Amino acid sequence: MLIDTVKELCGLDGVSSCEDSVRDYIKSRIEGCAESVMTDAMGNLIVFKKGVRDIKKTVLIAAHMDEVGLMITHITKDGYLKFAPVGGIDRRVLPGKKVYVGKDRIFGVIGNKAIHLVRQEERSKTVRTEDMYIDIGAASKEEAEELVSPGDVAAFDGGIICLGKRKLKAKALDDRIGCAVMIDLIERELPVDCFFAFTVQEEVGTRGAFGTAFRVKPDIALVLETTTAADLPSVPGVKKICTPGNGVVIPFMDGGTIYDRGLYKMMTAAADANKIPWQTKSMIAGGTDARTIQTTGTGARVLGLAAAVANIHTPASTADIEDIRDMAALAGIFLEKIGELD
Repeated sequence: MLIDTVKELCGLDGVSSCEDSVRDYIKSRIEGCAESVMTDAMGNLIVFKKGVRDIKKTVLIAAHMDEVGLMITHITKDGYLKFAPVGGIDRRVLPGKKVYVGKDRIFGVIGNKAIHLVRQEERSKTVRTEDMYIDIGAASKEEAEELVSPGDVAAFDGGIICLGKRKLKAKALDDRIGCAVMIDLIERELPVDCFFAFTVQEEVGTRGAFGTAFRVKPDIALVLETTTAADLPSVPGVKKICTPGNGVVIPFMDGGTIYDRGLYKMMTAAADANKIPWQTKSMIAGGTDARTIQTTGTGARVLGLAAAVANIHTPASTADIEDIRDMAALAGIFLEKIGELD
């Protein structure tokens, strides 16, 4: 069921600032499972669910709904769409990719200059984003404007495929995996009361988490995420960062957060005690909603759990299915342990 939820979530478009379809799906899934469900002014979905017992501390679990994508900036006289990235995208992956533009999901293909026209000195250089375009089949600016407007976003078309027995390939695994784990938690009995935040606009600066943290005022927060894996044969040693299939990633630090040492030790020990494989990151990189939640208001103790994802922020992101299941199990144990601390 958990992996089916991941697949369903990855089939939805939710580029930062346009997370509506993802939020609607989540609301339909958790209806009747929680005491309160509300959407704030930014679009964050904030849920409160009572557990077997209440505790003195306010606990928050968070994951972001949005994904990286593109925003249309201009339509040429020939009907092509010019664009800018939304979130961190390596422009080398863009040429030839299929996308869906706007609420009507207008199909398009990202193109650039044909190889026959590329000068020899240009062939070793990465194509600039401003030299690419989206072709939606329009013959003129007027025809394109009937379908698309500047400010519309484009989401990648990432087919959902199982690779072998253990890997899942899809777009938006970052962070639909975290959202799926939270849905799984909300749908079952919890040991303690807990807030859940499905946040918006994480990919463009953890913006949704700011308002969420002010509203909930958590004492302790768990951020469920994915994280960069570079487990390629050509990448040496520590530069692999982490590896899909080697267990849940429990970071002690990333580019935005030094995680609470007590919570880190508690959860690594709990993983060992429950024979749940885990790893940590061998390089300090990236950042999550944890950085914003940790420093908002009077601050909070934060912990992160993540699934290692290869080809992250591309339509061909891949994760290990057992890592996702283990992440859900460890998130449940987190709530049990927090109950013991109170």
